[in-house]
Amino acid sequence: ECVPMPSIFAYQSSEVDWCESNFQHSELVAEFYNTFSNIFFFIFGPLMMFLMHPYAQRYTSGIYYISLLFMVIGLFSMYFHMTLSFLGQLLDEISILWLLASSYSLWMPRCYYPSFLRGSRVHFTYLVIIISVISTFLSFLKPTINAYALNSVAIHILYLVTSNKDLRHLISVSVVLWATALTSWISDRLFCNFWQRIHFFYLHSIWHVLISITFPYGIVTMALVDASYEMPGQTLKVHYWPRDTWPVGLPYVEIQENEKNC
Repeated sequence: ECVPMPSIFAYQSSEVDWCESNFQHSELVAEFYNTFSNIFFFIFGPLMMFLMHPYAQRYTSGIYYISLLFMVIGLFSMYFHMTLSFLGQLLDEISILWLLASSYSLWMPRCYYPSFLRGSRVHFTYLVIIISVISTFLSFLKPTINAYALNSVAIHILYLVTSNKDLRHLISVSVVLWATALTSWISDRLFCNFWQRIHFFYLHSIWHVLISITFPYGIVTMALVDASYEMPGQTLKVHYWPRDTWPVGLPYVEIQENEKNC
């Protein structure tokens, strides 16, 4: 007798089930803490739109699109963890893919482009779109492998070498946040039996919090790298919200004109 395939909309139709126990706090929410820990995406996304507004006005409004995509990731992640549906898993991973693709199109300096593109940002953007479309279709074949691939895309940041003190600091903090977040993600995935034995089910929720904090550091890092090649005569000054003097804060930039020596 044939067993009908579950609908991609159905609860728990995804092959991925995180370590948090299901339906412990609500009959409608599969993973309660994993669902609502995404609230930080809806805090940092609009906040970065506000903080980066002067940069967007003078250089590129693409920062608004990037921040909006970041909030879309939070929305789809909430949907996935609420339902554990195959559709939710796909939407979550595809939105991450397109956020990364958009960031590369916007901020990758042209000197890093393959030689056959001849430094054309338009041609590079077309290439990124083509690769992203192909990757989107491949996501339907094996979305679990896709999740591991997405987590390793930004590893090239380790190879950025710079004498800019602000940029070195941003890269260091970004790497530490990303590595800590990834450790939480992998630990929840691979060592679930251990965490269940000690009744600690929150590592994937911690991943959501840490990766949402990594987002401001990541986009400011890429903006500084881009500016060092693409904005001669101007300098990006890094500030931190709520105050520069606080030991912890969210980075943002303002554009300053360089003084000319006569």
